[in-house]
Amino acid sequence: MPETQSPSFGLDDFGLDDRLRLFSYVNAENRLAYLWVLRAFEAARSSYQVVLHTSEVQEALVRLDQDPTAMELPRLLDALVDWGVLDRSQDGARAATLAEYRNRHSVYQFTEAGYRAHRAVESVLAAGLNDSTLSRLVFADLLADLKALGTANRDGDAEEVYRKLNRLDRALADVAERAARFYHMLGDLGRTHDIRPEVFLAHKDALLAHLRDFHDELQRYTPRLREAVLEVEATGLDRMIEAAAEADERLFTSPAERLADWRRRWEGLRSWLAPDNDAISEADRLSSATMAAIGDVLALLRRVTEARRGGVSRESQLRHLAAWFTGAGSDEAAHAIFEVVFGLGAPRHVGVGYADPEAIASRLSWWEAPAVELSRSLIQSGRMPGQGNGRPARIERSEASRRALWERQVAEERRQAEAAAGLVRAGLDTGGTAGHDEPGVLDDAQAGALRRLLDIALAARQANQRDAPLAAAAFGVRLTLTPCPGRFTTVRTASGQLHLDGYALTVSAAEHTSVRRTVAA
Repeated sequence: MPETQSPSFGLDDFGLDDRLRLFSYVNAENRLAYLWVLRAFEAARSSYQVVLHTSEVQEALVRLDQDPTAMELPRLLDALVDWGVLDRSQDGARAATLAEYRNRHSVYQFTEAGYRAHRAVESVLAAGLNDSTLSRLVFADLLADLKALGTANRDGDAEEVYRKLNRLDRALADVAERAARFYHMLGDLGRTHDIRPEVFLAHKDALLAHLRDFHDELQRYTPRLREAVLEVEATGLDRMIEAAAEADERLFTSPAERLADWRRRWEGLRSWLAPDNDAISEADRLSSATMAAIGDVLALLRRVTEARRGGVSRESQLRHLAAWFTGAGSDEAAHAIFEVVFGLGAPRHVGVGYADPEAIASRLSWWEAPAVELSRSLIQSGRMPGQGNGRPARIERSEASRRALWERQVAEERRQAEAAAGLVRAGLDTGGTAGHDEPGVLDDAQAGALRRLLDIALAARQANQRDAPLAAAAFGVRLTLTPCPGRFTTVRTASGQLHLDGYALTVSAAEHTSVRRTVAA
């Protein structure tokens, strides 16, 4: 028999305007009163009391510690009915007299769309930092469900296939939603750290630990999940989709619609964990986003720490500037402060671009790119070329100074690289001996390179990982500090002795960090 299309009803009857009108009470004059009325209906619904009379709404408001006498309850209920949030009907069975029966009794209940709109509003009101977390424990559940799904499909258990597929779909949707909320929260935190730095500083350790743990679990389970997906498909993909569609109990969708829906869900799950043709999976993208978030949090921590250490932040600067404007004795003084602080009239040459922007590669820095030709009149008087008399003059630049500065920078980089290479030649390797170790004497340049590497390595210490080795790499060498309780290492330098208590020191070559050799023309 040909399949018949199931009729649609319920939420499908609501057009776009009707759905948007469901949220009209949010911007109404008595929006808080509307909110408490709907909360009264929700509280009654949780107790399986769906239909309420006006008197029962009043009683529910009293239980919520609200005063119904201060609300125009009939008007509020009528407005909610007009917006489609509530449905009104007449209940003649409540009448105790003939007059009451003739007047009928109005009773109210949530419409399905109205209840969803109210839950959406409540979810926004209840949102907070506690909801913005990544679920690292879900990966073990995903792997177990995939293995159980393969077994159920192999055994022909349609109901178990449906349950596992449905659970996998919900779990991945939850991971995606949590990740979106978490990274959006990090963006908001980065934009507001100048206003509330204490919020960020209070949660920085938890944020970094949370990100690292989630990334470690994701890296550990990603290949295993990919392999599990391929094993499930090997048991028969079409048979699995048909079994899930057959066990699906949705009444108002046709078999063809259920079949297409479950196939779409599996394709989405596969794109998350094991895409075709070596494409980047959503799990890989999530891993990259997590690493980028760790870098953003560390950069934000550095900016906040530097601002608090120096006592100067955007907040303090703006407060001082506002005090200057408030204390200005006249409009002329305020205009003078504005001109000095912002100086928007002088540096007009900053906005001048190349005559042919496509001739200069956008990847070049300002140091490497050729200079933009500017007119003297624009620098001295702010007049663009053609606004005054005479032809534009070229800006005089000290090429000799720029060349000398560049050569000094190249020489400094080479000196640092040679000093670091000397550390390897000096035999700084105390990891294989015991007791009091004394490597060769280092000169001042080598000692400076060693102190710089030690500063980088020790800055990476974590409070809860005291036994983990520390490492730093720069200028073609790699320094490793291995914790050795009770060990005492001494490095002799030309200007004194450097003692390391509780660490073994090793310096080895690391060519991937070598400074690029630049030959002066």
